[in-house]
Amino acid sequence: MLMSTQANRYAHQLLDARATAKIIPPLSSAEPLSIADGYDVAKCILETRIAQGEVMLGRKIGFTNRKIWSHYGMSQPIHMPIWTPIFDTTVRYIEDSHGLQSLEGAMQPRLGPELVFRLAKTPEAGMTVEDIAECIEWMAHAFEIVTCPFPDWKFEEADAIAAFGMHGALLIGEPRSLSATSRHNLAEVLANASVSFSCGDELRSAGFGSDVWGSPVHALWQLHQMLNEQPQFAPLAAGEIITTGTWADVLPIAAGETWHSAFSGLSLPGLSISFV
Repeated sequence: MLMSTQANRYAHQLLDARATAKIIPPLSSAEPLSIADGYDVAKCILETRIAQGEVMLGRKIGFTNRKIWSHYGMSQPIHMPIWTPIFDTTVRYIEDSHGLQSLEGAMQPRLGPELVFRLAKTPEAGMTVEDIAECIEWMAHAFEIVTCPFPDWKFEEADAIAAFGMHGALLIGEPRSLSATSRHNLAEVLANASVSFSCGDELRSAGFGSDVWGSPVHALWQLHQMLNEQPQFAPLAAGEIITTGTWADVLPIAAGETWHSAFSGLSLPGLSISFV
């Protein structure tokens, strides 16, 4: 277990690396870190960012896609979802499904297609997947830019938790309000939907909603369960936006590229983002 002074020291190392776009060794290369240690560092970062005036808007769930677990981790593959707070400084809404995004300062950036929910109601303890779907106000398609301060994207799971959950920026498309009827079978509808992911005219990847912990709604429920076991963090609350995890493995991106997405089986528009 980390001493609070060490957790705070690691937090400021990561904040400095992010501010200066500096690659640093994984924290776990200095000493073994547990999952709980990673969240201790994340808590220090959360408190520091709020003290500096950033506004927490919600949470990002990471590693909900089991198909990519074997691609990450050093001593052992990633083996469970993680979460991190997201702030007003890294979230923006994209008008008309087309946008321009700078990659300045982004360390080893990669991109993934995601689904975002906004909560209209605060989830209660003991809720089922069907119950938590009733708490969702709207959903939207998004691209998440993920970044990594560690060389060659090599890290342990605790490092990923501490390092902002690898979150760089969230680009959210047009929100679609959900009716009571659509919430009722939302988990199943999303599980059966698919997304294609292209750079220019070249298809680069594709994935299903079922790859995201069975369904993005299941991923939301899993986050709710995780937070029930982490009393040091506030539980989910009405008004939060939750990005639920990539439908396909994240891919490297560079300035000058334009990336597109398109859905099948889901009435959400795709996104088109050009990077500079």
